[in-house]
Amino acid sequence: MSTLRNKVQLIGNVGQDPTITDLDKGKRVARFTMATNEHYKNSEGERVTNTEWHTIIAWGKLADIIEGFVTKGKEVAIEGKLTSRSYEDKEGNKKYVTEVVASEILLLGGNND
Repeated sequence: MSTLRNKVQLIGNVGQDPTITDLDKGKRVARFTMATNEHYKNSEGERVTNTEWHTIIAWGKLADIIEGFVTKGKEVAIEGKLTSRSYEDKEGNKKYVTEVVASEILLLGGNND
């Protein structure tokens, strides 16, 4: 059970084409958003869809794979861990961000093109 301490698995659709950034010493990072949908029936029996948006970060070779194969609308499965960080915006307000740092990606097909 120790491997389950901080583990996230998501299946959803990519919200926009990934942004790839080349950093110092050859490091690369990919960043994109991903939508997951939950369906349920409300009290009137109508089907309702609730969409959650997640920011996905991937490093190194995984960023290379994402650059080559992941595009807006693509259905993917992501496994990774949650990370939180904070920063100050231009006005000096403290902002908090939670992201999924991907360790694996599975391309599931289903382009919305």
